[in-house]
Amino acid sequence: MRAALACLVFAYVLSQFYRAFLAVLSPLLTAEIGATPEDLAAASGLWFLAFSLMQIPVGSALDRAGPRITTALLLAVGAAGAGLFAAATGPGAVKLAMVLIGIGCSPVLMAGYFILARTYPPALFGTLAGAMIGFGSFGNIASALPLAWAAENFGWRPTVGAIAALTLTTALACLVLVRDPPRLPAAAGSLLDLLKLRALWPILIMMAVCYAPAAGIRGLWVGPWYRDVFGADTARIGQVTLLMGLAMVAGNFAYGPLDRLFGTRKGVILGGNLAVAACLLGLALLPLSGGWGSVALLAGLGFFGASFPMVIAHGRAFLPPHLTGRGVTLMNLFGVGAVGVMQMATGALYAAVPAPTPDAPYQALFLAFALVLLAGTLIYAFSRDRLD
Repeated sequence: MRAALACLVFAYVLSQFYRAFLAVLSPLLTAEIGATPEDLAAASGLWFLAFSLMQIPVGSALDRAGPRITTALLLAVGAAGAGLFAAATGPGAVKLAMVLIGIGCSPVLMAGYFILARTYPPALFGTLAGAMIGFGSFGNIASALPLAWAAENFGWRPTVGAIAALTLTTALACLVLVRDPPRLPAAAGSLLDLLKLRALWPILIMMAVCYAPAAGIRGLWVGPWYRDVFGADTARIGQVTLLMGLAMVAGNFAYGPLDRLFGTRKGVILGGNLAVAACLLGLALLPLSGGWGSVALLAGLGFFGASFPMVIAHGRAFLPPHLTGRGVTLMNLFGVGAVGVMQMATGALYAAVPAPTPDAPYQALFLAFALVLLAGTLIYAFSRDRLD
């Protein structure tokens, strides 16, 4: 299983890269193919929506066909999408490419979680799940300053084309290296059976709000914000996104053992997401110059916004074994699908807010993220805690 997990972790590095690389490429895409911030918000949202809509068939495929063939086939689709992105001549091609890439990335993390859930004790799931996201989040790092450097020195098209080739190679490696865990005896069960578990409902709401701020802002909005408000170039945006990405990596590793350290998952998740809301309100309400104050709040947002695997672990504790695949992918659907919806909504908000100053639309975006997060956190406060 070590080779399988290593392969899936690298595939997840690519998934993290693809969900975040638009922030750095946004100035180049605007200059070369006329992609507006609204176009890029739609493209980012389509990645997350395609990814999330695939979670139901992916969950069924994991339970029935196993992670090996599911991951290899879909990741090859993602490679084709990346190739289309490298050849794009307009915003429409970028949007279609992001749909294909989202489909390709959709099974990767859940395939790893599926293997972890079937192979390791439940009490270790939160730590291992956080570690997988932590290592995979180096893709977030690669899509920051390294991508900015490569795009400026080699051009964004050859750079994305090279990543497309790497994605196809990874798909083939998954086909060779991933081994499916032993199959469980067939048992009755469906998505409706999962939705009957009322203990999952507030956790699903938390899934829908906990990831959207960090993913949406790091994945897109930090780029246009720094360009429009602070006059940042691609290199400067790469530096800022690198620091935020490093904070997200650190947060994923930090969250992992906290449930066992404090004896609660619910309390850790509540505290972390209230800290995220505080960072968002700071970005929305405080007059910042684009210096260390802004970077510190973005880093705080990235660090405390890494509760995603902890929320998955909380929900995982309520799942019956024969519905593990469909259960974790249902939670992933809520978590990633909500990012897509929020990207679409914030794109519309950006276009609708009057802009007497360049920062006005972005302040509205940060405030919207904060209010949605606080509403979901309030509902989650009524959830049941469980560690195993």
